[in-house]
Amino acid sequence: MVTRKRLRGFFTGLGLYVLAALLIGYFGANAFSGNHGLKAKQDIDQQIAEASAELDRLKLERGHWERRVALLKSGGIDPDMLDESARLLLDYVDPRDLTLMLSWHQVMADAPKPTTAPEGKPASP
Repeated sequence: MVTRKRLRGFFTGLGLYVLAALLIGYFGANAFSGNHGLKAKQDIDQQIAEASAELDRLKLERGHWERRVALLKSGGIDPDMLDESARLLLDYVDPRDLTLMLSWHQVMADAPKPTTAPEGKPASP
């Protein structure tokens, strides 16, 4: 009888230790990989860093566009900006611009030669 009491006391103590270890393991695993754990915090920190970098890039782009819009406002249109936009949209040139008229044969003579030869023929340098 005394042996059973000792054996039961031993297994009771062992069971309590195992139960405590399982609870600590469960909460430890959730502290690392749970929805609010350490891994989730690292993921959120990475997302914050990416969003901050994108925000900085977008702020620079917005500043660029605000400067361009300010140049086009009716109170002070920048002549160079207006000239550039008009030439681009209308495909016009200024009468004072220097234009070079080349014949088609001269353009083709100055064009770079292809370096690859058709199949079966050696490439010429």
